[in-house]
Amino acid sequence: MSINIQNISKNFGSFAALTDINLNIKSGELVALLGPSGSGKTSLLRIIAGLEQPDQGNIYFGEQNMTDVEAIKRQVGFVFQHYALFGHMNVADNISYGLRVKPRKDRPSKKEIDERVKELLALVKLEGYEKRFPSQLSGGQRQRVALARALAVQPKVLLLDEPFGALDAKVRKDLRRWLRKLHDEYHITSVFVTHDQEEALDVSDRVVVMNQGEIKQIGTPDEVYEHPNSPFVFDFLGNVNIFKGRVQNGVFQSSGGEIFHEEIAAQLEDTNENTFAYTRPHQFEIEKDTKKEGYIPVEIKHVHAVGPIVFLETEREKGEVIEIELEKSKFLDLNIQQGQSIYVKPKQMKVFKPEEFSI
Repeated sequence: MSINIQNISKNFGSFAALTDINLNIKSGELVALLGPSGSGKTSLLRIIAGLEQPDQGNIYFGEQNMTDVEAIKRQVGFVFQHYALFGHMNVADNISYGLRVKPRKDRPSKKEIDERVKELLALVKLEGYEKRFPSQLSGGQRQRVALARALAVQPKVLLLDEPFGALDAKVRKDLRRWLRKLHDEYHITSVFVTHDQEEALDVSDRVVVMNQGEIKQIGTPDEVYEHPNSPFVFDFLGNVNIFKGRVQNGVFQSSGGEIFHEEIAAQLEDTNENTFAYTRPHQFEIEKDTKKEGYIPVEIKHVHAVGPIVFLETEREKGEVIEIELEKSKFLDLNIQQGQSIYVKPKQMKVFKPEEFSI
C-alpha cells in the first residue's frame, strides 16, 4: 500500500508544526522520518495514522483519500515508544486485543484468533511466552509484543514512533536488525520516527530528514549521508569539522591559509564572501612530517580507542579543534601519541555557498 502525502500543513496555535509537506512512500517501503526534537516528524506520523487532522493537504493510501477517515478505519498498525501494553493482560491477550474488539461481523473466530497469535509469536520469536505478563518481559520482548499486536489486525500500513528509544544500545541494535529482516519478509509499508541517525541509516530504504516542520532532504541512507544538500543535513548526520574560507580561482583557501584543490574546488564558482567547507572526521590523510600543500599542522590533545577505531582530538593554532577518526591498524602504523604534532589534510570536503545556510 503506497502513501501519498500532499501539501500537508499543521499548526498548534502560533507554532507551525508542519509546513507544506509532500512525500510519496512506495508500497512495501520502509521509510525513516529523521530529525531533532520539534522537527515535525511525530506530528506527520500521527496525521498519517489519523490521530491528528491536518490544517490543509491530503493523505492518500493508494488511490483512496484518507484525510477525513477516522483512525480506527484506516487499517493502520501503530507501535509506540513505551510499548503501551495492557499490564493486566498476558502476551496472547495483548496481541489478540485488536482482533477481539472488532465488530462482530468482522471478528475472526476464536480458533482463527488463536492461530493468528501463534503465528505472530513465531514471527517475533516469542513462542512459549503467551501466558506471561508484560511485567515478566524484558524491554526488547515487550517491544516485540507491541509489534506483534500492531501486525495482528493485518494493517495496510505500519507506523512506529521511536520504537527503540526506551531500550539500551545493545538491545536497540539487535531489534533494528530483527526489524529489517522482518520487514524484508513481511513487505508491509512502514514509516518510523527516530532522532537516532545510526538507526535511520541502518534500517530504512529511504530517509526523510526534517527540521522545523519542513523536509530538508529525501534519499537512500547512502545519498543523504554521502551527498547532503545543506549544512543542516551534513551536521545532523554525524560529526563534522568546519573550515572557514573563500573560493577563488578554483581553489578553496581556508582562513588559516591552507589551500585545497581538486574535487573541493569544483563545487563552487569564485566567491568573495566567507563560506564554509565541511569534512567528516574519517576523511583525513595524516602525515608525521610533511611540507606538502594543504596539510594542517596540529597537536594531538587526546586519544581515545573504541574497538577497531581510534578517535583523535587535535588542536591547531588559535585553539581550533579538529576531530579525526582512523582505523586502529593505521594508528599503530603511524606510531603517534598524545602531545605529538602531526599534519592532517582533508581527503574530501563539501563546500556550501553562504546562501545555502538558510536552506
